[in-house]
Amino acid sequence: MHSNTLTAFRSPITDEILYPESDGEPMAENTQQFHLITTLQGGIDTMFAEREDVFCAGDLFWYPIEGNPSIRLAPDIMVVFGRPRGDRSSYMQWREDGIAPQVVMEIISPGNDPAEMMDKLEFYDIHGVEEYYTYNPQKLKFNAWQRQNGHLQYLYQQNSWQSPRLGITFTVEPENAKNSTYGLAITRQDGTRFERFMEVYAEFRKEKQRAEHEKQRAEHEKQRAEHEKQRAEHEKQRAEHEKQRAEHEKQRAEHEKQRAEHEKQRAERLAAQLRAAGILPDDDLPTE
Repeated sequence: MHSNTLTAFRSPITDEILYPESDGEPMAENTQQFHLITTLQGGIDTMFAEREDVFCAGDLFWYPIEGNPSIRLAPDIMVVFGRPRGDRSSYMQWREDGIAPQVVMEIISPGNDPAEMMDKLEFYDIHGVEEYYTYNPQKLKFNAWQRQNGHLQYLYQQNSWQSPRLGITFTVEPENAKNSTYGLAITRQDGTRFERFMEVYAEFRKEKQRAEHEKQRAEHEKQRAEHEKQRAEHEKQRAEHEKQRAEHEKQRAEHEKQRAEHEKQRAERLAAQLRAAGILPDDDLPTE
């Protein structure tokens, strides 16, 4: 039977062993599971965005043994430290320096029966996972396993747990069962929470609108400053005009003074000539 299983994964043309990229099953059975998976994958991937040696994937086939494609599992979330980020059709461990995912997480849906979850636990235990987490959004139940003495040990149900590898804290909040992460708060070490894309987008739009408002305010201030500059320039020109007018009035007054002085001198000259001719008495002096 093992041989038939392998035959089913061989190319009919080259007889090469094939490692399927999909089993035809959907990524998630419901929107809760899907949103939690994408929120976790996106949040973890973003958290390690500046590191090139952390690979995080969601619903990707993990093949731990070369030559045996029937041994595989697609964790809802898997994180691998020591491997480069980037696209993969599947995670073939022998092509990844033999490094197994250190952290995996499963979001339990109504279709996951206990036998299936037991098989997954056994798989992760056998193939070297260091931290294994499950969360049931319907029952608001979080479980954690950690590798101790060579095996994954159950840490009992708890409402809060910090991942040693990831540094993030999972906290069950029954009062927030209807929130974006369905009662599971995922908190980074700096205290910020993982958010769904729509929440991030809403915040982005809010910040964009705020930035646009600030841009408009700055433009208004620029226009106001330009108006004040133009007003000041106008006042400067008006003052210059007043100065020129005053200077012109001063020059006109000086000209009038000079003209009056000239008229006085001319009258005095004429009076002197008339006195010299005996026409004008000496005491008949011209008045100003």
